Amino acid sequence: MTEKILKVAIIGLGHLHPVTYMPHFAACAKTQVVAASDQLAELRDDFTRQFGVKTYADWRELLEKEQIDLAYIFLPHCDMDAAAIACAERGIHVVVEKPVASTAAKAEAIAAACAKANVLFSTPYLWRFHPVTRKMKEVIDSGMLGRIVGCEGRCAAGGLHRYIDGHSEWMLDKNKSGGGPMYNLGVHWIDLYRWLLDSEITKVSGKNVRVNQQYNIEDNSFAIAEFASGATLALDISYTVPDSYPYGRDLYLAIRGTEGCINFAPSFEGFEQTMMICSNHPKFGGAPRQIIKFELEKVPGYCNSLGLEYVNTIADDILNGKKPFIGGDDAVRVLRVVEAIYEAAQTERTVAVKY
Repeated sequence: MTEKILKVAIIGLGHLHPVTYMPHFAACAKTQVVAASDQLAELRDDFTRQFGVKTYADWRELLEKEQIDLAYIFLPHCDMDAAAIACAERGIHVVVEKPVASTAAKAEAIAAACAKANVLFSTPYLWRFHPVTRKMKEVIDSGMLGRIVGCEGRCAAGGLHRYIDGHSEWMLDKNKSGGGPMYNLGVHWIDLYRWLLDSEITKVSGKNVRVNQQYNIEDNSFAIAEFASGATLALDISYTVPDSYPYGRDLYLAIRGTEGCINFAPSFEGFEQTMMICSNHPKFGGAPRQIIKFELEKVPGYCNSLGLEYVNTIADDILNGKKPFIGGDDAVRVLRVVEAIYEAAQTERTVAVKY
């Protein structure tokens, strides 16, 4: 019996990722992109030229005229909830680009609509699929680092011209994006550390710094987050890495426990990765310091093999009626943390996260 192929719609082309997801949809035997939408004729025409996909100026018309199983939504954050809820009400599964909405309340509304309609709701926090972070979790869960005490997460990407050049200048407008880099980039690390530590963030402090004078968002955001487990996470998130920085990303992850530590500086768009583990745990025997090398599979498309695995996993989850590995509840909780960081930065005090 021939397996069902999911008909996919892409809602919103004014974003850095829709085009780079197309190789993954092509490589996945269970997905076929049949339609896309965007208000800008230039983006629609270019998308049709590249991929031969029918496009619409209004996503509402697309939903009226096309039979869709799954929608990937890349709209401005303030508009994501309306499209996602409309899809859910039609029985269409939704993948909403992080952070899924401009507020946690809107994210909760999406989750409620999807739960009511019994459709999948996920967001691509792809770092959970990285071979190195999977190894990090394996080491943490094994107890070889002891009790986790401190963590660091740095994600510096830049500059602001990336969003202008990528037809997503709305990202630099707080009214449309919700905020600066913590909304767009920091959410990755917040979700990743929640998963790695299997614990929720309970309290935060924060500081936002605005360097640019043209846009109403901060371009640097810093936070200290305390987990229910007692671990502390320091976040350094920005849009201000120099253009000369390799691949325009300065990334760093670190975890320190009572028995050892892990350091990982991801090479963005790189296929050779290195993780260092130092541990006093007896299981490490005569090799208390280990450097593990990973050679990632070369896959065209957004985030390489991580993106393809995500697309395949989502398709499998839908076809098999499974709950997604990264669900709407994760998206809501991450946004609750982000909102608490912004409140802490504004009030200059520590803020409890309201789940």
